Amino acid sequence: MNRSLLLAALPLAFAHPAAAAPRDAVSKERMRATVEKLVSFGTRHSLSSATDPVRGIGAARNWTAAQFAALSRDCGGCITTERLSRRFTGPRAPDGVVIEDVLGMQPGSEPGRYVIVGAHIDSRVTDVMNVTSDAPGANDDASGVALVLEAARILSKSKFKATIVYAVFSGEEQGLWGATLLADTAKARGWQVDAMLNNDIVGNSVGQGGVVDANRVRVFSEGIRSSESLAEDMDRRAIGGEDDGPSRALAKAIDGIADALPGKFDVMLDRRPDRFGRGGDHEPFLKLGFPAVRFSVGAENWDRQHQDVRTENGRVFADTIDGMDFDYLAKVTAINVATIARIAAAPAAPANASIAGALTRDTTVKWAAVPGARSYRVRWRANDRQAWSDERVVMGATTTLLKNVPVDDHFVGVSAVGADGAESLVTFAGRDRG
Repeated sequence: MNRSLLLAALPLAFAHPAAAAPRDAVSKERMRATVEKLVSFGTRHSLSSATDPVRGIGAARNWTAAQFAALSRDCGGCITTERLSRRFTGPRAPDGVVIEDVLGMQPGSEPGRYVIVGAHIDSRVTDVMNVTSDAPGANDDASGVALVLEAARILSKSKFKATIVYAVFSGEEQGLWGATLLADTAKARGWQVDAMLNNDIVGNSVGQGGVVDANRVRVFSEGIRSSESLAEDMDRRAIGGEDDGPSRALAKAIDGIADALPGKFDVMLDRRPDRFGRGGDHEPFLKLGFPAVRFSVGAENWDRQHQDVRTENGRVFADTIDGMDFDYLAKVTAINVATIARIAAAPAAPANASIAGALTRDTTVKWAAVPGARSYRVRWRANDRQAWSDERVVMGATTTLLKNVPVDDHFVGVSAVGADGAESLVTFAGRDRG
């Protein structure tokens, strides 16, 4: 299969110029069936039964693991299932609880490189400690789990350089515990995580008060890295790199990928780590220095999040499937699939890049060589712009001179390009200290 950028395809299809076959289309029907099945477990509260075969978090996780096994059979064993677990204790689990993640692992050809797409399977009602009442959790976050499983079905048909991890977390509502478990595992195992895509509340187009927002999805990303030391923060401030950290570079790439897909479905590049004063499963990855972003709907409906199922004075409070829009979810899924395909097919991003040129009209750019890169794309823009405006392709070298591009007034970045044209994320160029 030709993997060149994997971005040109039919609407709602796996972006692939050589094979945009119907089997690669995002299936709204499959995702609806996934959400219906997850809702059928009654509650998926992380403190609900882990052993009941039909109700609770354990039954839901077992069913998810079975889905990965079925997908693996369809692709000749290309996905292995792994179940991580650890006991956590906190205010929302004072007696402690075993949190388990269900992972589908699709190995790539370059050991050590990983792309993660994840969502949380647990649900809750108004009282976060209520483990018995029905908590459908259709949009929050069966929608994300449906996306992850659909991405696995589509992407398992191709081979990639990076290993793709399809992650289904528990314990999000208790304190992002499942994501913490996987982030810690990635660090302990020495994974190079090229990207982490968190999908949480991605399946509705009608927000609070009836506001309709059906043509965009918000992608949240940090600028200054939460993992950086004070000295590193000060250095980033000195070079003006606040809008170009790895997670922001990932978000910008997603925005560009969405623009290249048919359908005019927009990515709102939301320049904060998450919604105001709130958080999600990408944050444990950010704390450990991994590039991570959150996808979430353009307009949230808070009457359909964390609510006891009820109707008061004609007003519905319930996270049930009737509040979802599967056309919308399919579009968000298509963007995720195209993003994962591009990053997993490309070489790694350069480990570092630097610029020099004080007191001259020219800028010298240097970067670290990347195994498997056929060429490099040097990008630059004036300091008053947020998007790259100019570029140069460099073959067979790891340095170039940008004539009449003053270092004082321009930002520079470098990406690696594979033999098939697949391009990595952009590494922002800092100050050359050589």
